[in-house]
Amino acid sequence: MQSENTESIINKNLKATLFLLIATVIICLVLFKNLFFQSTYLLKSFGELSVDPEIAFKNNKPTFLEFYAEWCEVCKEMAPKVSALKEEYEKDINFVFLNVDNQKWDNYIRKFNVNGIPQVNLFDKRGNLISTFIGKQEEIIIRDSIDKLDRGGGFSDENINSEFSKIKENKNNNITPRSHG
Repeated sequence: MQSENTESIINKNLKATLFLLIATVIICLVLFKNLFFQSTYLLKSFGELSVDPEIAFKNNKPTFLEFYAEWCEVCKEMAPKVSALKEEYEKDINFVFLNVDNQKWDNYIRKFNVNGIPQVNLFDKRGNLISTFIGKQEEIIIRDSIDKLDRGGGFSDENINSEFSKIKENKNNNITPRSHG
């Protein structure tokens, strides 16, 4: 009889402990949701906050064009940095974000030879492609390029080739940005 009472008490304590643990996890997720889901939220909002590419290339402002996908881990990692750059420079530079999973942007994906994401293209105010970044980039490199672009500073071929990643053509396979490799 005493053994049944002991088991009953242990079961009640175990259930109470399990309940408290689950409740704590749920409360932490609710309280810290911005911390856990900020990058995903930022990526989802990029498309909504984007300048239309047709307008961007005709309004005599430099343009920052990023090709991304919501499922891309590197895109998620870079999202807070890109968002901070957007907040800082959006008065002087167009920020265009095109989700490679949206069929509507296929003509831009082909036009700019997107073969990896994230891909950032920087254009001068006349719409000339100045530089391309593919994959994870340090914020300082992008910031320096935007500063030069914003000031109308010149880019030399040496500078672009040594600082920025280059698009490498894959002749073995036909790869699309959606294939992820």
